Amino acid sequence: MKKCRFMMLLGFALLVGGAQPLFAQSKKEKKEALAKEVKEQVESGSFTIEVDRALPMSGRAVHLTSSYSLELKDDSVRSYLPYFGRAYSVPYGGGDGLHFSAEMTEKDLKYDKKGNAEIRFQAKTSEDNYSFDVKVFTNGNASIQVRPVNRQSISFNGNLKLEEKDTTSE
Repeated sequence: MKKCRFMMLLGFALLVGGAQPLFAQSKKEKKEALAKEVKEQVESGSFTIEVDRALPMSGRAVHLTSSYSLELKDDSVRSYLPYFGRAYSVPYGGGDGLHFSAEMTEKDLKYDKKGNAEIRFQAKTSEDNYSFDVKVFTNGNASIQVRPVNRQSISFNGNLKLEEKDTTSE
C-alpha cells in the first residue's frame, strides 16, 4: 500500500513538473505572436493608438476616462487628443488644440534593439506645427510625445488597437 502511494505521488510530481515547460513555451509563443502582429500592423502604416493617460510638462498625470486616440493612415494623421498645459500663442477662443486631421511630413520608422517601433513625423495645421515621437512596444503598449510650437510639450500613454481577426468558421 505504501509503495502504491509512493508511486502515485511520484507520478503526480512528474506530471506536474513535466507540464510546466509546456505552459512556459506556450506563453513565450503567445508573446512572440503578439510582437509579430504588432510589427505587421505598424508596418502596414494604418493603425490607431487608444490613449488612456496624459502626462503634461507641468502638473500631475491625468487618467483619461473618455475615448481619445491617435490614428495614422498612410500619409495622414488624425489626432483626437486632449491638451493640458501652457499655451504661448493660440487663436481667439482657445482653438482646436490637438483635435485635427493633417498630412504627415518627414515620416521616419525604425526599430530599436528590442524590436520596439519608433515613428517620428511632423504635422502642420492652420493653428500650429507639431512634432510627434511615437513608440510602439512589442507588447502593444505605446507612448506618444507631442511637441507643438505654440504650446508646451505633452506625452500620452496608451495601447495599439489590434485588428480583430475573424474567428467564425463556416
